[in-house]
Amino acid sequence: MKILFASDIHGSAHWCEALLEAFAEEGADKLVLLGDLLYHGPRNDLPTGYDPKKVFAMLNGLKEKIIAVRGNCDSEVDQMVLEFPMMADYALLEACGRTLFLTHGHLFNADMPPLLKENDLLFNGHFHAPQNYKMENGGVYINVGSVSLPKDGTPHSYLILDENVLYWKDLETGGIFDCLELNL
Repeated sequence: MKILFASDIHGSAHWCEALLEAFAEEGADKLVLLGDLLYHGPRNDLPTGYDPKKVFAMLNGLKEKIIAVRGNCDSEVDQMVLEFPMMADYALLEACGRTLFLTHGHLFNADMPPLLKENDLLFNGHFHAPQNYKMENGGVYINVGSVSLPKDGTPHSYLILDENVLYWKDLETGGIFDCLELNL
């Protein structure tokens, strides 16, 4: 199964459209959204093409393929317009012989990890900068970066899990800028 992971759309129709084009081009089976879908948040500038109504319309068109969790900028009002569940603080997915703990990052992250088994994967966004490393508890920390508001000079990004390899991709160019092979 090929999975595309993304986080922090923050209501940008421009970047959401680019993400959904990448999803189609990648031929991914599932789209995992790690929170902060519609609202830009009080600390963020408005992202390019800010239009939450267009974003939820685009996402609703793929509702059967989406797995989503709640970010710190998401609310019950957002759930009222989205046709897929997104209010859970985390979701679990089995892939590559591992458990994937999917969360936004404001409640669970590398500094506040959930209970994971050796080599399980903790996926989040929230910090808007791609990262990956082995955590003290034996799990692997994966930050997918941000679709619309990247930080620390990182690109607008998403992540692909294909077979046992994670590929971080630049949303503007489609180029791979990092990868991690998952050895069991």
